[in-house]
Amino acid sequence: MPNILILGGTTEASALAARLALRGDRAVLSFAGRTASPRAQPIPVRIGGFGGVDGLATYLRDHRVTHIVDATHPFAAQMSGNAVTAATRARVPLIALTRPAWAPAAGDRWTRVPDIDAAVAALGGPPRRVMLALGRMHVDAFSAQPQHQYLLRFVDQPECPPALPDHCLVVDRGPFDDAGDRALMDAHGIDLVVCKNAGGPGAVAKLHAARARGIPVVMIDRPPLPARRAVHGVDDVLRWLDHDADRGV
Repeated sequence: MPNILILGGTTEASALAARLALRGDRAVLSFAGRTASPRAQPIPVRIGGFGGVDGLATYLRDHRVTHIVDATHPFAAQMSGNAVTAATRARVPLIALTRPAWAPAAGDRWTRVPDIDAAVAALGGPPRRVMLALGRMHVDAFSAQPQHQYLLRFVDQPECPPALPDHCLVVDRGPFDDAGDRALMDAHGIDLVVCKNAGGPGAVAKLHAARARGIPVVMIDRPPLPARRAVHGVDDVLRWLDHDADRGV
């Protein structure tokens, strides 16, 4: 019987876990631990890092993992790189379950930037009302642009307040809808959105709302990721588990 490790933290990882549970497959879902109260899962869960490439390779061998599915966030480049290297060392087949990136549509006003530092630099200028749709990890970097009024939306209440002199924090968990995000932007008078190109349907509502209101978006491009086989659907992963992985594909 296969013994599958899912590197999770996304809705896609949870969807895969649910399907594996229905099939009766042996699997573990691993979370990095950045969310204080992750949703309950139908398979065993582990929380925390592995200790780099060596630690992950040791885990794969010690737990006799037969397949690894990287369903981490598209911006978790270091974890994805570690997974590819560790899987190669331990000779465990790996596949990535990813979200297609968002692409601009008619009416969008995107400025694309390569990373957080470039996004901070793009906010130079007079005060604005900015929605930082980034999660909590990189928010403090925007203290370099203290002239703005920031709207933040986190999954959890942070232990320490963000280091932004003028901000409003909303604690909420997606998926979000277009009407709700339009209402949120209207209520706070948002005139600029900053977000990562996470892709997928769960958080795209903010882009639809920005388009509807003619609000410009600073879009942070995805980081470079290692070469690996990648698919966009749970069914594709299941087919790989049942057929292709055994042939080393």
